[in-house]
Amino acid sequence: MSSIPEPQTHEFSEWMLFGNFYYQARDIIGFGFEMSIENVRDAYRKGVFPWPIEGMPLPWFCPEYRAVLFFEDLHVPRSLEKTRKNTDYEFSIDRDFAAVLDNCRSAPRRGQHGTWITDEYVRVYNELHEMGEAHSVEVWSRNKLVGGIYGVDAGGVFCGESMFFKKPNASKLALLHLIDHLQNKGADWFDIQVMTPHMEKFGAVEIRRADFLKRLRKTQQQNLELFR
Repeated sequence: MSSIPEPQTHEFSEWMLFGNFYYQARDIIGFGFEMSIENVRDAYRKGVFPWPIEGMPLPWFCPEYRAVLFFEDLHVPRSLEKTRKNTDYEFSIDRDFAAVLDNCRSAPRRGQHGTWITDEYVRVYNELHEMGEAHSVEVWSRNKLVGGIYGVDAGGVFCGESMFFKKPNASKLALLHLIDHLQNKGADWFDIQVMTPHMEKFGAVEIRRADFLKRLRKTQQQNLELFR
């Protein structure tokens, strides 16, 4: 049985004691739960996600302010729309999840040293993919992988994890391809977890945790099959 608490009834603390140290915890539901298939799968369905941080017991996040993208608010710059119409990139879904994950792991991140995508993370998320729980969009140029995005299907709600690019606009076009796919499956929003300047430009917003959890449950009740 999963040890991940239920965020709708959990009392979040400003600080949390683990061992001899206090950690700021208003966005964190717990530390140190095992990164098992069962825990990760259960966590996403509850609106929680693991985010490994070096030197800390594994934190499990359910942010006080959650970043989401409502498709009705999607903003696509004219230049990108023009690029999209004229691109010779090819797109696929779940053709090479492992390669997308590996490229996201090695992609440089401004202001960051290292990555949260640990060996254990890679093992678990690849297994989730094999189970049909994690999915990817790939962007190809002359049969070479040049961009992509991956995430987890939390019971009919897509939770974006990371993206990468090796050629101009490849990750942006992967995102637009993903949104088209999700809309065709009946979705009207997806979870991006934590706001970034990149996603904010596309129209992403932050909503309060309680509002996110309510929307998550409501959408899950629709029983959308996003990748079948």
